[in-house]
Amino acid sequence: MSEEDLVVDVLAEVTLEDPSPVAPESPLVTVGATVPTGFEFTAAAEVEEKLRRPCKISKDRGKIYFQISPDSLAQVHRLRSVDNLFVVVQEFTDFPFKEVKEAALQDFQELAAKISWDKALQTWELNNNLKKKKKRKKTSGCGKEKKQAEAAGAEDAAAEEPPAPPAGQTLDNQVGDSSAPAPSDTTSSDPEGNDATDDVSKVLKFRVTCNRAGDKHSFTSNEAARDFGGAVQEHFQWKADMTNFDVEVLLNISYNEMLVGIALTEESLHRRNITHFGPTTLRSTLAYGMLRLCDLEPSDVVIDPMCGTGAIPIEGVSEWPGCFFIAGDNNMNAVNRTSSNILSLLRKQQSADSAPQGLPIDTTHWDISHLPLRSGSVDVIITDMPFGKRIGSKKKNWDLYPACLREMSRVCRAGTGRAVLLTHDRKCFIKALAKAGHLWRKMHTVWVNIGGLHAGVYLLKRTTLDFSDSSSERLEENQPLSPISPAKEE
Repeated sequence: MSEEDLVVDVLAEVTLEDPSPVAPESPLVTVGATVPTGFEFTAAAEVEEKLRRPCKISKDRGKIYFQISPDSLAQVHRLRSVDNLFVVVQEFTDFPFKEVKEAALQDFQELAAKISWDKALQTWELNNNLKKKKKRKKTSGCGKEKKQAEAAGAEDAAAEEPPAPPAGQTLDNQVGDSSAPAPSDTTSSDPEGNDATDDVSKVLKFRVTCNRAGDKHSFTSNEAARDFGGAVQEHFQWKADMTNFDVEVLLNISYNEMLVGIALTEESLHRRNITHFGPTTLRSTLAYGMLRLCDLEPSDVVIDPMCGTGAIPIEGVSEWPGCFFIAGDNNMNAVNRTSSNILSLLRKQQSADSAPQGLPIDTTHWDISHLPLRSGSVDVIITDMPFGKRIGSKKKNWDLYPACLREMSRVCRAGTGRAVLLTHDRKCFIKALAKAGHLWRKMHTVWVNIGGLHAGVYLLKRTTLDFSDSSSERLEENQPLSPISPAKEE
């Protein structure tokens, strides 16, 4: 065997290894989210689509759970279908609740010291850093706008530096040894790398919120929150405060299941787009769920003929910028609110350094029974119809609903058009839909809870029948259901 063959044999037995060590993956944490009831599967589909993570739907309606790495926490806050977020400390699938009240409350008093808080508190601290960084960007943006205004007024004005970021708190000492008191002063670095001296000797304030479902418990929600909160206070040496709290501990009890978590959101994420509210303002998260039912495609023309405050088209233009949205209403005050909300969204999306850009959305004042649109010019119709509670009446709905479906079928594209309609007046809607059954086909129904009202979201598909043909063939069906119908008011 030649020397070259020996070298080849030796090299063949060598296992090539990457000289750079592979960084270990961050430990996964379980995050829970509250979503509009009825749209749990829609929210789970969004999580799997955007985060590439499997999602579990809770037996308790309105909640989903998924695992993420802490570094993807910012992407979680950008989800459009979730109302509130919390990190799971520990979950008990079959907790042995005692039948005796004193014994059951004693278990809550001993629970705080038995569970592990480390990963959840680290996630909470990382979430706080993200919120501080976001606030710092807003402050910096305001400083840049002020600087530009001063430069326009005086050519030689001195440029001002943006304000320094506020000092934060850290939980490293409490995560490592949760029973030990916090040290006096510690120096840490902020997310942008600037050194900031944090006074961690200040005791954190907290509160415990208990949400309970089931009638076989020997205790009330207030009693469980009181005893478990006392144990948390003794364990961490935190200060209880029901209003100005830093940490909100969640105690969710559903029959024999229990979950301990820490809230990651201070207020619901459904308020993200609306600044001018009306008598009935649809939640942005519910509007997103309705929009996903439509399977919107680029270049689709989408209208909301009864827009109210414009929650649906504003949510749509934020997530589907390739479509064109038209928001209209017969009430001029509603049109003005929608225009104000669109302007607020424009200011929110516009940066100080970039040129102003428009959005593919427009508003108009019209009558739902006589839309100023060509026949077959609309791809998707999505709207929140009057319930007959705060706006209108159920008596007027008997005339309004058939007229709406008739006019919607005229402007909607035959064969491919879709409509997603939300209403609480199910009896009136089913009657009107049966009357227009040759023009609309019901594909799916999602039952939702809106302020305690059991409402339905109906997904309809336009049939291939031309509207002009249906007008001549079904002239009888254009007559009102009631022989005496009150005049519709704007």
